[in-house]
Amino acid sequence: MFITNHVLAGAALGRVVRRPGLAFAAGLASHVGMDMVRHYGPEDMGWDEFVEIARVDGLVGLGVCAAALAASPRRARTPVAAAIVGACLIDLDKPGLHFVGRSPFPPALDRFHGRIQN
Repeated sequence: MFITNHVLAGAALGRVVRRPGLAFAAGLASHVGMDMVRHYGPEDMGWDEFVEIARVDGLVGLGVCAAALAASPRRARTPVAAAIVGACLIDLDKPGLHFVGRSPFPPALDRFHGRIQN
């Protein structure tokens, strides 16, 4: 699953769950649930092909973040931002690998995340 889908889920959850801590947790849970569902990409997609697609999707995702926050009433911006962060956080392994050669997370979390991605 690419990041724009997680951003959209986080933004929607942040509008419903008004407490930032709970919104973050809901966003994180949504990421796990969404990654367990079959999603885009052939099983044999190589890293270079993934990065090419992810680069465009990442920019779209940033635009969606900005639009979601701008469209949210002032009182809802904090929970929306918290849910978006929760929904996207686990995927920081990919930019970490791409830019610095390693994930920012412990290996156990990376193994879990790799196993649930379908």
